[in-house]
Amino acid sequence: MSFDSPTESPPEEATVQPPAESERDAESTPDEIETAAIESGQPPADEVISTRQGMFGVTGTGDTSGYGRLVRTVSLPGGSAPPYGGYFDDLVTALSRALEGAGIAFADVIEKIVVFRDELTLHVHRAHLPVVAKTLRDSEALRFELCLGVNGAHFPEDTGRELHAVYHLNSITHNRRVRLEVSVPDADPHLPSLYSVYPTTDWHERETYDFFGILFDGHPSLTRISMPDDWRGHPQRKDYPLGGIPVEYKGARIPPPDERRAYH
Repeated sequence: MSFDSPTESPPEEATVQPPAESERDAESTPDEIETAAIESGQPPADEVISTRQGMFGVTGTGDTSGYGRLVRTVSLPGGSAPPYGGYFDDLVTALSRALEGAGIAFADVIEKIVVFRDELTLHVHRAHLPVVAKTLRDSEALRFELCLGVNGAHFPEDTGRELHAVYHLNSITHNRRVRLEVSVPDADPHLPSLYSVYPTTDWHERETYDFFGILFDGHPSLTRISMPDDWRGHPQRKDYPLGGIPVEYKGARIPPPDERRAYH
């Protein structure tokens, strides 16, 4: 007799075999599958938008170093499900209640919620961006009084939402931070300006327009801030040439002070 083997076998009990993986997937909805993954401790799946081969886009060369054979996916963080941790749950609950108090459904304005590297990002539908920002600013339970700026991002492979604008908000009252991210298609890069809610976004939105080409509707003076007015293209987009750009300053003229552009 060995210590790991019982002398008498226990009576067999009727067991129910779990359905196969393919059967579970066929019977479950995507939301149920994501919820089950989170309940099991697995992180939310990333959203894969493209696959790249080679380092720095190297393809079709005689590269023998191995870099030309690298294959990696381009992905964005997937949506997260509650509980989010920290003050994130209170923030989302307070925003949901404030919006519902104004007769706005939370699901109609928030596309998804992402918690990534201990930071909270609310993906907002572009038409509702000013409403969400104003609610975050004015609600007593939120009080995000300060907008730290807006950044642009370009994902050419993210079809239908190639251009992203990211607003960083800070609550001085509650010592909290949150990001608002809005995506727009390259074919229609219009986005409501937050100048009326946060006047500090004035030059930040101009810079994002200058470098990424996002058009902020309602901005009092949406003009270039770094590049000349007649510059072609937007230098921080990923489809912008990396080299061999002809000099575009030909014929540049500095107007006298009384003829220069006025800023609001």
